[in-house]
Amino acid sequence: MLLNDSSVVELYLKNPNENDFKKISYSSPNLTYTTANSALKNEFNLNYHPKLNTDGMYAMKVKVKDASNNNIQNNDYTINFEVINESSITHFFPYPNPFTTQTQFVFTITGETIPEDIKIQIMTISGKIVKEIRKAELGSIKIGHNITDYRWNGTDEYGDRLANGVYLYRVIIKDNNSFKERATDADKYFSQGFGKIYLMK
Repeated sequence: MLLNDSSVVELYLKNPNENDFKKISYSSPNLTYTTANSALKNEFNLNYHPKLNTDGMYAMKVKVKDASNNNIQNNDYTINFEVINESSITHFFPYPNPFTTQTQFVFTITGETIPEDIKIQIMTISGKIVKEIRKAELGSIKIGHNITDYRWNGTDEYGDRLANGVYLYRVIIKDNNSFKERATDADKYFSQGFGKIYLMK
């Protein structure tokens, strides 16, 4: 049976400091859906793009049933998430660190926009820049938690393998005035905006 009726999916939202979930009406302009139109692709798709102006922890729940109106009560999907409207960005953390073959960078962006430009500079302990990684190389960047598609393999600008040891790195953001630094527990590993990467065999 085709999933061609909106009643098969119900969406609920719980706002910060509230105890109960509230059902999101299909009349909401922030909620759109498409029903199945073929038995070959019997899917119901729901898209919700709310304007959440209050900072804090939210919860979202999805209830589903099949086209025969059978509830799947034990399979309600619930997710908790935090909303931070202020534009901020955390330090970039290499993962893994130390590394032997490659490492990626992990960071979080909040607000409604991503930085216009981002550059990661990797340098020796003496301050010589050996590698620059541009925003276009990092891959897709989104609001929320990010891990770069880019994997640094321990080579310099010319593709030559660097010697094992400790390297410094820093992140330069073009519109830094628009993005506040978001504090995390790992900030203690940074000194004056510089972090350390450990390259090992």
